[in-house]
Amino acid sequence: MQYWFDTLSEALEAVGLNHYWDGTPVNYGETVRKQVTDLETMRYITVSVYRSEQGRYERPIHYDAGKV
Repeated sequence: MQYWFDTLSEALEAVGLNHYWDGTPVNYGETVRKQVTDLETMRYITVSVYRSEQGRYERPIHYDAGKV
């Protein structure tokens, strides 16, 4: 399993989350958290993405955050 990626797109695709991300940039050394709605299941999903100081993206974390 790969844990670091060169692009945000690669990182999101690795865990099947690319369709949830709205294009918000992640700056160097920053973690961005988004709460999105999965319209198929009608549940909130929290997605967290970290970008290192070197510019690589860590494998995103995501979890079910409850019913809409």
